[in-house]
This record gives sequence, structure tokens and C-alpha cells, in this order.
Amino acid sequence: IVTVIHTFGRDLKWNPHVHMMVTEGGKGNITEWRHIRHISYESLRKRWQKILLDEITNISGNTKEVKLIKNKLYKEKVKGFYVHAKTEIKSAKIAAKYVGRYVGRPAIVESRILKYDGKNVTYKYTRHEDNKVIVETVHVYEFIKRIIRHIPEKNFKMIRYFGIYSRRSKGKVNFIKMIDKRILSIRKSIANWENRILAIAGVDPCKCPNCKNKMRFHDIVYPKYGSMRERLRIKIISENEDELEEILENYAITKRILGGKIIPKTT
Repeated sequence: IVTVIHTFGRDLKWNPHVHMMVTEGGKGNITEWRHIRHISYESLRKRWQKILLDEITNISGNTKEVKLIKNKLYKEKVKGFYVHAKTEIKSAKIAAKYVGRYVGRPAIVESRILKYDGKNVTYKYTRHEDNKVIVETVHVYEFIKRIIRHIPEKNFKMIRYFGIYSRRSKGKVNFIKMIDKRILSIRKSIANWENRILAIAGVDPCKCPNCKNKMRFHDIVYPKYGSMRERLRIKIISENEDELEEILENYAITKRILGGKIIPKTT
């Protein structure tokens, strides 16, 4: 998980919220990736509510006032706290753009400031509720106030990394090894046609049925279909090259985010 805290809304008001990029799965105690095919957003909302309110109790204590606030929020927010869950990110490049967009995002970009006359500032924003563009004019001191309250305290961490993204994760090395093994496995399936035929047909095509010695395969050529070796090579490559390219790309993006130094064994 990669998390980024934002304290501002589009209108610059105080609106603390968390952006998260989460993998659709995780690594178990062994080096095996377990893919999650379905995420219940209803459960996610309620889980987020419970964890957040429990954390308030841990920090502030289980006082009468805290209990009243928690009970009130549980009654008012029966479906849990708001969670805007986007669809899955299809590629590592899009994931990198998403992280980059929110990591370095300021409270307001210069293009949204329409006018400054020395006394007042006019700026625009798109309202969430109806996507309507709102233009607002405020005194320059009020504008500065709305901006500087979003400056974090010194040494406050706005970005956090968990799981395989964490720099201190003990399981990260095993996760990288798992990816290396998968890459190597795909490369072998592309290069080693003999094992592929053996796995499919249960027969070693290079073993002589009479003397049982190893034969040197050259090719099988049919007048109608041409070279079987070439057809098989193209088939295997087409089945695996997309997956291999995606794994290598995701690996590179992951390593870039982590700032890791481990190089995948792809030979």
C-alpha cells in the first residue's frame, strides 16, 4: 500500500483525506502471490470507519466524550465512512503517473488562479457534487490563510509505504525473488520447446524410441503447414511475451518506487 495524506478539498477548505494505491492481492508466509479477484466496498467502508474510530480511542483514551462521538458516528454513518474506490489500474505506467500526481500535488495550481488585483484573489474550482465550475473571489489575506493551513508541520510524513512497498519490509526480498523466479520460468517456457512438448504430450520428442539415446532435433516440416518448429516458437512467444513484458514493467516501476537496488535475474 502507498498512502498520501491530503488536507485540502478543491475549494481549499480543510478536508483531510487519504489517497491509497493498493495491490489486488498479497504475499503469504511463503513466496507465493495470492490474487484477490473481488473487493467488497461495503465492507471496506465499514472497516475504514472502525479502524479510524478505534485509533481515535487509542490516542485520546476511552473517555466518555470519545464514546459519545463514536456512538454518534456509528448511528449516523450506518454504511461506514466514505470510500471512493476507483477501478483497477491496468498498467505500471498508469500507476506511476497516479502516484506522481498525488505525491507532489499542491493545494492549488497556478492555472486555477484567474485574477489578482492587489487586494483580492479570484480562483476557480470544480465542485464535486455536480462538476460545476465555481468562481470565487476572496481577500488576499484570506487566500493566503486558506493556503498556508495546508502546509504540514516539520518532519510530518505525508507519504507512507506499507507491505512490499515498505523500505524496511522483511518480506520484500522474498517478493522480489518470487518475481525473479516467475520471469525465469516464463523465459524458460519460451526458450525450451522440448520441455513444453514433454509437459503437454508426456513424450520426450528428442528421445529415440529404439535406443533411448538423445537425438538432436532439427525440425518437422509439412508441405501444407511448413515448419512446425517455427510455428511452435511463434505460438509460445505470443502466449508469453505479453505477460513477461507486463511483469518486467511492473517490476521496474515497483523498484523505482521503493528505490531498491535489487536487479532482476532475467538471463
